[in-house]
Amino acid sequence: MNALSMDMVIQFGILLGVLVAAYITITMRDLLSAAIASAAMSLLLSLEFYMLHAPDVAIAEAAVGAGVVTAVVVYGIAKTERWEREGP
Repeated sequence: MNALSMDMVIQFGILLGVLVAAYITITMRDLLSAAIASAAMSLLLSLEFYMLHAPDVAIAEAAVGAGVVTAVVVYGIAKTERWEREGP
């Protein structure tokens, strides 16, 4: 494999990880686990931005998406209930 195709394989793996993390985030009933999966998705997205030669966007996504947003969501979960209720 040449370098271009290997780079594409790595990007495909990262994007597959983003999709898996997004699916886990949506389907989890435990809100804390969903918040952690969302942070993992954000970190994978920041890695993808770095692979696309946008390091400034990658740093912002890692800091805001995985850091600040996750902290605010975990704080909100701590003030409410950890488990999602069943529908009506």
